[in-house]
Amino acid sequence: MEKMRMESADMVSHNIALLGKVFPNCVTECADAHGNRKLSVNMEMLQQMLQDTVLPGDESYEFTWVGKKAAIVEANRPIRKTLRPDIAESKEWDSTGNIYIEGDNLDTLKLLQESYLCAVKLIYIDPPYNTGHDFVYPDAFIMDNEEYANGTGYFDADGNVNFRRENSETAGKYHSDWCSMIYSRFMLARNLLTEDGVILINMDENEISNLQKICAEVFGEPNDLGTIVWDKRNPKGDAQGISCQHEYIVAYAKNKSVFTKKCKMQRPKKNADTILKKAAQLYAKVGQDYALEDANNEFAAWMRTQNDFSGGEKAYNKIDDKGNVYRPVSMAWPNKKKAPDDYFIPLVHPITKKPCPVPERGWRNPSSTMKKMMEEGRILFGADETTIPNSKYLLKDNMYENIPSLLYYGGSDTDMLSQMKIPFDTPKVVSICKEHIQSFTRAGDIILDFFSGSATVAHAVMQANAEDGGDRKFIMVQVPETIPEKSEAFLQGYQNICQIGKDRIRRAGELIKKEMNAKIDDGFRVFRVDDSNMKEVYYSAEEYAQGMLAMLESNIKEDRNDLDLLFGCLLEWGLALSLPYCSEEMSGCTVHNYNDGDLIACFDEDVSDDVMESIARRRPARAVFRDCSFADSPAKINVCEIFKRLAPDTRVRVI
Repeated sequence: MEKMRMESADMVSHNIALLGKVFPNCVTECADAHGNRKLSVNMEMLQQMLQDTVLPGDESYEFTWVGKKAAIVEANRPIRKTLRPDIAESKEWDSTGNIYIEGDNLDTLKLLQESYLCAVKLIYIDPPYNTGHDFVYPDAFIMDNEEYANGTGYFDADGNVNFRRENSETAGKYHSDWCSMIYSRFMLARNLLTEDGVILINMDENEISNLQKICAEVFGEPNDLGTIVWDKRNPKGDAQGISCQHEYIVAYAKNKSVFTKKCKMQRPKKNADTILKKAAQLYAKVGQDYALEDANNEFAAWMRTQNDFSGGEKAYNKIDDKGNVYRPVSMAWPNKKKAPDDYFIPLVHPITKKPCPVPERGWRNPSSTMKKMMEEGRILFGADETTIPNSKYLLKDNMYENIPSLLYYGGSDTDMLSQMKIPFDTPKVVSICKEHIQSFTRAGDIILDFFSGSATVAHAVMQANAEDGGDRKFIMVQVPETIPEKSEAFLQGYQNICQIGKDRIRRAGELIKKEMNAKIDDGFRVFRVDDSNMKEVYYSAEEYAQGMLAMLESNIKEDRNDLDLLFGCLLEWGLALSLPYCSEEMSGCTVHNYNDGDLIACFDEDVSDDVMESIARRRPARAVFRDCSFADSPAKINVCEIFKRLAPDTRVRVI
């Protein structure tokens, strides 16, 4: 019976296996320090396979810094940690599909590698800008963890994480620290994205150039979707040179070719509904004393006064005889070369019955399409045949537009946060987050933010769902950063940022449901990153003498319960953390059934054959027991036979 690892995925072995699929002759076996066989890469053979692409000498085009190799090692290093459920801090635990995780995001990303592999549609983060006072993550992974923590001031005198560690520009590793921190997290985050998934990263001028180079390396330069320049309309007053009033939103796809086939990178036209309502009001006035021409003149004049409308929105400045808002669009062939002959058939003017001019390089569409457009009234002719006709685009059929590279917004959510009594400085803007969530995701998608802060992204997900019924789910990850004692948040009773984030989600959900009368999932399951559920003996039993083992009656830590063990198993089995489950009593034992048979677990001692048979008869996909669930080795062998007979496809493991 196979034993569970009870640690995060071994990314080195995973990467070697992937390499072996492409270059099987470059992967071989060797012995580790304990004499166990493991896969390794024959680097000489790999270099030989790539000899035509390997540059001679030491020079090559690359982006590097002190600590990059250590960051790669750290991203691949397994950890013996787990996620412990906290039902008391959760909201709607039994029914929600949302997740809130308290803990270091590097640990969390490692723990989520199997449960959320290729499952997240959008990663939306606002990482530290490295301004010198907001850098909170260690990067020197090559050192012993305790040695590094003590040497860098990662912990204060009381053992609390010192989240506001200085990273001054005079420090030798000012940029290296930040690059290492981001690089290892991006390596892990990429694995979680769906093939058509996207990552959006907010950044200012301090690290934007390094961020773009790291993204090009981790996600691949061909997967660059572009960078949005966000004009905040508020120049920085303490600038020594040109005063920046803009920030950036960098967008990368996991696989751009898949993304462009399955998704349209568009956003809803912000003012489309306003335009349609205004046109409807004017069209309703059309009658004996108010002609359609009057409505169009008034509509065009109103459009010219709308300074916040985009150029694309202002183009829809006409109302037809059915009350539809439309714009004329050229039907000329868009390419430099001439169109095929079938694209030069002239259109006959409906009144003069004479052929209209054909664009120099032909029409955009073949004659069959042009004929259909004529029949559907989607071609606009001039007063006579001397004018080249245009196509007629109705606004109601074009409610979305391409995402522009410029974003103009100088506001904040200060008033809204004040209304919700949430104290937090410089959070992301909900309306902007919501717009991008609606542009890049659809119903049922998962959105991850592993620099959650005040949980703006969770707020925006709920807002987007309320508007379009999308039923998206969020995963928020935030290290429990200590609140400064003199801050407003501390005076309100908050001890760390996680408490603020969870309160914001609760209050934002209630506010959205009240104001929009919407049915949304505003709950969330809370988990905390913690050390492994297992004692050290679980991982290295061979290092303990027989006499010492007698004192270790259980290999599970005393403060852990069944739910801790259950969710720890889910991480290794690769099951999502938000699925429904139930627990039932069975002949004096507690049996946990996760997602109707995806996993059935029983962690009681000396489980009877009757209970084992009852579990096997349900034919779960997976089953987990403790070593002490079996009275002795013959009992364990007997259970194996029970499952072979009743549930041969069930994967059975023990902890």
